[in-house]
Amino acid sequence: MRSEAEGAVPEEEQTVASGEERKPGAEHESDDEHVNDDERKPGKGKQAKKQGSFWKELPILIGVALVLALVIKAFLVQAFYIPSGSMENTLQVGDRVLVNKMVYHTRDIKRGDIVVFNGLDSWDPEMEVQEPSNPVAKLFQLIGSAFGVAPTEKDYIKRVIGIPGDRVKCCDAQGRVTINGVPLNEDSYLYTDPVTNERNKPSDDPFEVVVKPGQLWVMGDHRELSYDSRSHRGDPGGGTIPTNRVIGRAFIIVWPLDRVGTLPIPDTFEQPTLAA
Repeated sequence: MRSEAEGAVPEEEQTVASGEERKPGAEHESDDEHVNDDERKPGKGKQAKKQGSFWKELPILIGVALVLALVIKAFLVQAFYIPSGSMENTLQVGDRVLVNKMVYHTRDIKRGDIVVFNGLDSWDPEMEVQEPSNPVAKLFQLIGSAFGVAPTEKDYIKRVIGIPGDRVKCCDAQGRVTINGVPLNEDSYLYTDPVTNERNKPSDDPFEVVVKPGQLWVMGDHRELSYDSRSHRGDPGGGTIPTNRVIGRAFIIVWPLDRVGTLPIPDTFEQPTLAA
């Protein structure tokens, strides 16, 4: 007979089959109980980190964009807001134009150019811009004028009629402005009333001036409304403006979208006989 000892299983090889038997991997369950459900989802943690990083970097990106915009404004191209009707119909109130600030480093100012210039201490402003009393409003006005979405009272936009050495006169027997005795045909840009189709006269006030070196004779296209060189003949310079006060040449309308277009020199200023 076999003894009970012969069929017994050694104690070290016996297994426990109770209900508390732990399943494979159960030793890690206690650790998992403290893990957030969102962290168990693939990519959830990374997405949160990316969003947090974006909001941290946003102020830096805005700052860099502003610095680049100011550098471009200072040296290359600047936007300007048109606050008055002195250049109608060419430019309307509320138009935004871009001004090339580099062009006159490569060529001289030409007759027919539309230029923006600084009239501080030279011309009285055509319109008064209300000075904000609120510091925040002042900051927004400063930013707005810098980016061409708000008017400034010291900057003007006019068309160059006479350059240094020119004799500019109005009017000849046909009522035209002449440069060095050569009449201008200004029909393409002088203000025309949209209702009556009546065009401005080249000038209601007669004048004759010889433009001195370093000066320009400028006029608005809306001659009946423009407060230009004709109206400043009693000022130093006899109504002319210094060439070194010119900020740049307006070359394109960028706003509103239905008025986007370039601002070329009219053909009448291309006459070779205009040369002094």
